Amino acid sequence: MLLGKLPVHAFQPTPMMAALANGPNDRILVLIRLDGGNDGVNTVIERSNPFYYNIRPNIAIPDNNLWALSNEYGMPLSTSALQPMWEDGMMKVIFNVGYPDPNYSHFRSYDIVASASSSEEVVNTGWMGRFLDNEYAAFLEAPPTVPPALQIGVQSNLVFKADNANMALAISSPEEFYQIAQTGLLYETASLGTSPRELELAYVRQTANAAFRYAQTIKEAYARGKNQTDYPTDNYLAEQLAIVAKLIKGNLGTRVFMVQIGGFDTHSDQIDRHPVLLNRLATAVKAFYEDLAAGSNNLQEKVLSMTFSEFGRTIFENGSQGTDHGWGTPMLLFGGGIGNGFTGAYQDLSNPDPYTDPEFSVDFRDVYATVLQDWMGNSPELVQFVMGQPQTNLGGLVPAIPPALGDNGKCALLGHNPHPTLPGVFEIKYSMMQNGPVRIQLLDSAGHVLRTMVNEYKNTGSYIMLFKPSDWFVAPGQYRYRLQAGGQVFVRDIIV
Repeated sequence: MLLGKLPVHAFQPTPMMAALANGPNDRILVLIRLDGGNDGVNTVIERSNPFYYNIRPNIAIPDNNLWALSNEYGMPLSTSALQPMWEDGMMKVIFNVGYPDPNYSHFRSYDIVASASSSEEVVNTGWMGRFLDNEYAAFLEAPPTVPPALQIGVQSNLVFKADNANMALAISSPEEFYQIAQTGLLYETASLGTSPRELELAYVRQTANAAFRYAQTIKEAYARGKNQTDYPTDNYLAEQLAIVAKLIKGNLGTRVFMVQIGGFDTHSDQIDRHPVLLNRLATAVKAFYEDLAAGSNNLQEKVLSMTFSEFGRTIFENGSQGTDHGWGTPMLLFGGGIGNGFTGAYQDLSNPDPYTDPEFSVDFRDVYATVLQDWMGNSPELVQFVMGQPQTNLGGLVPAIPPALGDNGKCALLGHNPHPTLPGVFEIKYSMMQNGPVRIQLLDSAGHVLRTMVNEYKNTGSYIMLFKPSDWFVAPGQYRYRLQAGGQVFVRDIIV
């Protein structure tokens, strides 16, 4: 193939490329949203605490209806599906997570939790959106063909919003996902003309195509993956996690997923409603990790799941045998090899204030920062940039890996060298770990674009572009060349 009168060819993957493609940074994060405000005091119970039973005479969980996390703490028998995971070192509890000056509006508090802001500021981007925006700096110019994040059952969530784009593919329901996964079809626009009607139709179709540009890779991953366990029926969360497991096992390449289960706004009849929700959570998570473990890749050790909710519930029950919007709530972490144990301090129920809940123990932003740094393998400097301020690292919460390449495993700019036989010609080498559009541009020393030398779709593989400056009317001097691919940007200097 010729490009600018010069040949372009592919070369075989090298050991370096194999290391890049299979490096240590293959960990996955699954966010599980407990929508409505989960009651933490009835999720993890301080056993034989008389104050607990005094302030909740009708909705407290009796000790004989608990399984033991320890001599001091237990969980309702409705969550007993989690007991083997706890005993196998695959579950941790973070007590009493919250933030200062809590807001008790569902909408406002969720925005705070999603954006990782303080209660008095409004931030229009999400914590994960800012992280992924840094990882995929060319998300709009050279978009990846694999979604950086995927959310099911949550439309266009603030968690993944960056300044100029939402970094996640949002699918409103499993049914919508199945349609994409089974067809992989996009709307056709090439045959449309220039009449006003056709121009409007083209715009609508292009907009839809942009939203579903990942359809083909999702379809392929979904076809490769296979669920190898029975998921509970009539369980919306389990249905979502079964999809996530299949995509992970099909090597989709997405590193962040988000699923949700609603109904936690238990203002009334909590003793009947809340255990059902916790049972759905427990049985879905258990099936998910059994599915991940059913194979030879130890996927259960590469996937961390984390629950979160916009707030907790009041420690007092109300007159409707429910609870109202309160302060702290636990976060549950699941994953192979994370160990078991507790982080933070349980709510002090011994001297309750009738007007407010006990103060939170762990700031939710410290949990986010720890996951970004230790689980996702990012530097403290990047974590501080994402979070907007320094946070406390909760050492030992999850197995830590050293800062690696962030998420830069989609493509790589390997550098350049003079051609061994063609005078005045440079070999620019790059590799694609997934199919997608590629753009290589020549920049001046100030970063202004001078030439676009490659702008096309490339399949997975390693490539050499032959660059002869005279063919591009480039004078001798110092320049930069920039690779944009997979939503990412790489730049190197070159003297011609």
